[in-house]
Amino acid sequence: MKETVYLDNSATTKPCEEAIAFMNKALTDNWGNPSSLHTIGISAEDLLISCKEACAKAIGSRSDEIYFTSGGTEANNLALNGAVLSRAKRGNRIITTSIEHPSVSEVLKRFKEKGFEVIYLEPDTDGRISVDAFRSALTEKTILVSIMLVNNETGAVQPIKEISETIKASGYSPVFHCDAVQAFGKLPIKVSELGVDLLSFSGHKIHAPKGIGVLYRRKNLHITPLTFGGGQQEGLRPGTEPVPLVAALEGAIKALPDPNKKLPEMAELFKYARTKLLETSLVELNSAETALPYVLNISVPGWRSETLLHFLDNKGIFVSSGSACAKGGTSPTLSAMKLDRKRIDSALRISFSRFSTFSDVDKLCEAITEATTKLKRA
Repeated sequence: MKETVYLDNSATTKPCEEAIAFMNKALTDNWGNPSSLHTIGISAEDLLISCKEACAKAIGSRSDEIYFTSGGTEANNLALNGAVLSRAKRGNRIITTSIEHPSVSEVLKRFKEKGFEVIYLEPDTDGRISVDAFRSALTEKTILVSIMLVNNETGAVQPIKEISETIKASGYSPVFHCDAVQAFGKLPIKVSELGVDLLSFSGHKIHAPKGIGVLYRRKNLHITPLTFGGGQQEGLRPGTEPVPLVAALEGAIKALPDPNKKLPEMAELFKYARTKLLETSLVELNSAETALPYVLNISVPGWRSETLLHFLDNKGIFVSSGSACAKGGTSPTLSAMKLDRKRIDSALRISFSRFSTFSDVDKLCEAITEATTKLKRA
């Protein structure tokens, strides 16, 4: 079997042994409906409570501020729609960025079509949003702010804490939502320090299976539910909870290394990758040195992304041509950073996990060099 080098961890991660073990135990031993009042149901409910506590510990929240969803996309949709629907009579301004994930940008696009004023903050050349630009956009009519913590294409880390401090200093009271899907488990996150009201993250980015996500909602913050049913999860996200997936999420969270200890190691790998790729002389780096060291966006001008991606695929090396949710479309993030068309058309996203190695980087660099000698320029 061909050896594989998987460097597309921002798209999804391989489920870890701990997540699989927790999920299997739930499927075999705790398969009851957590709303049932008998022993089998209570056993399943205990798993939900345990995972809520693990999530809360990971972000420094209360366990009753944790709500399970089907993933980051649903968590973002619930947060944004719920916040706007509950505050539409107070104002009509929404502040976001031009580099958000589609599960945010597409929701806000529809609010704009309905007459809401949506302000899109542009990134600088490093992919970061200016706090001063945010301050200028903030008004008393602002009902929602939604800014991601880590960009899914470049790894740029946004100044969320500084933005929340700006909101507090203004005296205005918009709901502040943060998409932390690419940050959770990699950066140390404490919601009280970030100052956010709503925060989303997803299991399959941290080695849990697909199909489980989380929305943190600050206690006593009201947002309008989007679905209705049996009243589970305080009616905010009703429906029978997927206990095996929830258990898998807990297993993945408990297996996470301390971000404060792991980050220096990942920074070394990130630095090594930047250096090795630049040595090929044909590679240009689109991620700044200050990016989260799990994501490195590069370009190989003269060769289209799809051509390089398929060449690498044949070598057993798996990367992405951009956000997996963009389905090969032009990158809104790189476009917003005002990179030239050749760099955008030749962009590749390399995304690491805690299991990535220096050897993986070496094999990637060798394959890219080989590709540029064997493939015709576009």
